[in-house]
Amino acid sequence: MKLGIVGYGSYIPKYRIKVEEIARVWGKNPQSIKKGLIVNEKSVPAPDEDTATIAVEAGKYALKRANINPKDIGALYVGSESHPYAVKPTSSIVAEALGITPDLTAADLEFACKAGTAGIQMCMGLVGSGIIKYGMAIGADTAQGAPGDALEYTAAAGGHAI
Repeated sequence: MKLGIVGYGSYIPKYRIKVEEIARVWGKNPQSIKKGLIVNEKSVPAPDEDTATIAVEAGKYALKRANINPKDIGALYVGSESHPYAVKPTSSIVAEALGITPDLTAADLEFACKAGTAGIQMCMGLVGSGIIKYGMAIGADTAQGAPGDALEYTAAAGGHAI
């Protein structure tokens, strides 16, 4: 059986924060940070955006590009380091918003930047074995980093669905 990607979609919040603003708060030299990290600004979520809303937007674009019936998706995995709830799965929120429910397997994945890749691998196994017709894997995050840490300047917000 041949496996492949039938659709993909990305979403990056429109808001940005510049290195100069973060450096100003911490009393740091922005030019030194920009040169060292090779970053000028990063995306930040709007007040009403989180990993779930970012994942939904990326998923919408993937479905549009794939031009398939959402009900044909039998698995949805959302990989993130910043799931918005401790006990409510992001994947079930996203599946409902995308119209993929009720017949699917869904799970939230964590494993730093590998979480989205693990979702792809799981979908490949399920599609390749014939258990499902299509699967969707989404990697989405909002910025997380300790105050003053390099990640505060570089870790941004966004998502990608395959």
